Amino acid sequence: MQQQHRQPELVEGNLPVFVFPTELIFYADEQMSHKQVLTLYNPYEFALKFKVLCTAPNKYTVVDSTGAVKPQCCVDIVIRHRDVRACHYGVYDKFRLQVSEQSQRKALGRKEVTATLRPSASQEPPSPRPQDEERRIKEQFAESEFFEQTAFQTESRPVAGGPSLLTVLLGLVCMAALMLPTLGEQESTVPVYLHLSVNKKLVAAYVLGLLTMVILRT
Repeated sequence: MQQQHRQPELVEGNLPVFVFPTELIFYADEQMSHKQVLTLYNPYEFALKFKVLCTAPNKYTVVDSTGAVKPQCCVDIVIRHRDVRACHYGVYDKFRLQVSEQSQRKALGRKEVTATLRPSASQEPPSPRPQDEERRIKEQFAESEFFEQTAFQTESRPVAGGPSLLTVLLGLVCMAALMLPTLGEQESTVPVYLHLSVNKKLVAAYVLGLLTMVILRT
């Protein structure tokens, strides 16, 4: 009986999504405003998975852009603006929160949140009429694309140091070449076709020296 009661709510795309706030405003001259928090509520009796998408992923960092919300609980999603420049003032971006049931992959519901960067809270422009502002935002996002935040919002991390596998293998080949007998040596158990000329050994030594310098710099 309970499953029959829930079934109408689980139609793809029709599940109401509860997010607060529905608008994020960042101020260039207020460092604290560069970090905003979205709260996603789950009033249902089943757990939800969520995913955060964005129309301008390179401008934002989203901590935990995917996750889960337990039944009748909420979760905070931290969003940081990481490209505070004058060229972005007044530009509206959009975040989309998609939710689905944990046992399913299809999106049961979605909610969109606007985000904008402004120069200063003390220089707020006059508020336009709600109808005009809503129409302008809809026109701006008519053909916008959303991207997974995990693909473009990950915070920069230093590349792990150390030589590449190709460099190590090439160095081992050069070392092996230097250990082979020189062409013309008679007292050797190594087959003649593996005897190297002096010029080849000089090349191997030169390459090995270059690789050593590269490894020491990494």
